[in-house]
Amino acid sequence: MSYLDDPELLERLRSGFRATPLHALLGIDFVDDATFPDGTPVSEGIVVVSMPVRPEAFGQGGNLHGGAIATLIDVASASAAARASAFEPGKNSLVTADLHVRYLGRAKGNTVSAYASVVRSGRQLVVVECRVLDDLGNLVAVADFSSMVVPLRGPLPGAVGDPAAPDL
Repeated sequence: MSYLDDPELLERLRSGFRATPLHALLGIDFVDDATFPDGTPVSEGIVVVSMPVRPEAFGQGGNLHGGAIATLIDVASASAAARASAFEPGKNSLVTADLHVRYLGRAKGNTVSAYASVVRSGRQLVVVECRVLDDLGNLVAVADFSSMVVPLRGPLPGAVGDPAAPDL
């Protein structure tokens, strides 16, 4: 049984995702029953993650920071890769191996969404392509992403939940 078939585990994973400080700061969240900006339903196998266009994600020029867009792409692409791979929460990790983003225009709407679909899923390496659109249908970025399924590793020192972390 996949973690996708276990509603309790899936909700625990989503809750942990939402508790990640960077995701919370950027307002990144998963979209269920998603449609494209033109109203076309998103097909099976595409993961959609959205982020509001707001000052917390702006760069000096007053537009969405490229790092915020890359984070959105990473979250959507990793989620698509996890669904199509041998990833098992608590048994192994899924790590980003490569991310190439092409920034094509600025967001003009109130929200941007990343639409990620798996190109190929191998035993260890998963390749994903992703498109970022604003809610007006403008293409903001396209990306190629790859990730690897690796043995489970402990958190970095100082990470939330690390019992050895210093009390700050």
